[in-house]
Amino acid sequence: MNSRDLTEGKSEERAGLKERFFRLLRLNNSPSEIALGVAVGVFIAIMPLYGFHTIMVIIAALLLKRANKIAILLGTNISTVFTFPFITWCGYNLGRQVIGNNYPPLQWQTFKYFSYKTILNLYYPLFIGSLILGLILAVMFYFITFWFVMIRKKKRQKTL
Repeated sequence: MNSRDLTEGKSEERAGLKERFFRLLRLNNSPSEIALGVAVGVFIAIMPLYGFHTIMVIIAALLLKRANKIAILLGTNISTVFTFPFITWCGYNLGRQVIGNNYPPLQWQTFKYFSYKTILNLYYPLFIGSLILGLILAVMFYFITFWFVMIRKKKRQKTL
């Protein structure tokens, strides 16, 4: 066995994993069910209920029979280490605008003296803003995912 065989084996394995992933997405078969799952996952990921996201995903998967369960989990991946600061900043500032600017703007200095009390003082605008941001992004991701799945389905039907 040479290095070329190993490389070909890995690319075949990746192709197999990719195909299994798309098969999992099609479990419910309907583009709207997949899009609903992604939208719910995005909404959950945006909400600042830190430590409860997994529980929320399980509850959503149990309650929303029409949503694709794997898609709910995939939708939560919008919140990563890299996107978290931006999501938090957008949610907080949106909340400040809706509630009123009675809350201080988020600055790096805010985090220098970060404490439990700081979190409590900033949480209300963060929650309200994240709720609005989560709804907006969930709707956007619903339509983007629906469109993507429809295109993928049409391509698959052409090849069959």
